[in-house]
Amino acid sequence: MQGTSYGDTGLASAMTAELGRRLETAANEGRPLRVYCGFDPRTADLHLGHTVPLTKLRQFQDLGHEVTVVVGTFTSLVGDPSDKREGRELMRREEVRRNGRTYAEQAFRILDPARTRVAFNDEWLSPIGLEEFAGLASRFTVQQLVGRENFKARWDRGEPIQLQETFYPILQARDACELRADVQVGGSDQLFNIVTASRRLMETCGLVPNVAVIVALLPGTDGKTKMSKSLGNHIPLQSSAADMFGQLMSLPDEAMRTYFDLLTTLPTPEVAALLAGHPRTAKARLAREVTARFHSAEAADAAVRAFDRVFSRGEAPDTMPAHPLVPGETVAAALVRIGAAGSSSEARRLVTEGGVRLDGVRLTDPLAPMRPGVLRAGRRRFYRIGG
Repeated sequence: MQGTSYGDTGLASAMTAELGRRLETAANEGRPLRVYCGFDPRTADLHLGHTVPLTKLRQFQDLGHEVTVVVGTFTSLVGDPSDKREGRELMRREEVRRNGRTYAEQAFRILDPARTRVAFNDEWLSPIGLEEFAGLASRFTVQQLVGRENFKARWDRGEPIQLQETFYPILQARDACELRADVQVGGSDQLFNIVTASRRLMETCGLVPNVAVIVALLPGTDGKTKMSKSLGNHIPLQSSAADMFGQLMSLPDEAMRTYFDLLTTLPTPEVAALLAGHPRTAKARLAREVTARFHSAEAADAAVRAFDRVFSRGEAPDTMPAHPLVPGETVAAALVRIGAAGSSSEARRLVTEGGVRLDGVRLTDPLAPMRPGVLRAGRRRFYRIGG
């Protein structure tokens, strides 16, 4: 299957063959495939990494199939341990519901709202009692649930594995049964949850196991680990065009190939030619393509001009955060107050290393009184102080 990433040619071949048979079965029954992907609203924002499976859902949608976005309003309370080196903190139900309300609206930037079903899995998971859950759990062994790679690593390091973490794949598998899914889309970190858990539970419940469509993970802005808000390496889908463009321009060069492949539709020969040229030219094209996709061509062009004005010519942007001038406040204290530095020591270091300017003039004394004007901290952060 094009655009998938199973990490195993045998599994890829098996899923491709199964998908072909499922298409034939659905056609004989006169219905579309039932396709879904789940997203746990542990934060309020989707990010560019989420758009990879959403794009795969859109492809199924454009082929006439039935697409469901499952918002994990119950599974979020447990927390998916799939890509975690340590346990997650449990969330409050109110926080999950608040985050979940924003997910559908954000997903519709990629999916067709008129052809998308949005489901919240607390509707069918909350009513499950201990007796039913025991029946679901009886389909699995402890060895299966704790034998996954990240659990093994934590076990070997002597780090705790919370009991509720082993519940997650069982609950996600119950989603697939509830939806009678033909296809489940997920990132490569979901292999265990989909291939081992969902397919097994469906089969033992007398259902035809769903086909796993596994897509690659988008690395974060560090170019190494999976994009994640908890790691601080994410680009929110709701970023302004200027912020999205700027964050993409900060990517390490080695991440560009993956971003081109997962976030753009540029032909492979064109991407190869760009990557063979100057890295900044390639990165600027990547940033413009992605920004235009999630905003508009006009917004992307404006972001290009703003970026060039600020970073190539050193000019201030048209808009910036505004903060009041506090009488008697030092430069270092002002930097901390407005969020330009995380601590007083960081603020002092930023000033002494020449990273702070006021109205274009470099500041050298972190204990000098703050004055009104346009404050620049580092390369890209501008603030209007007073005035």
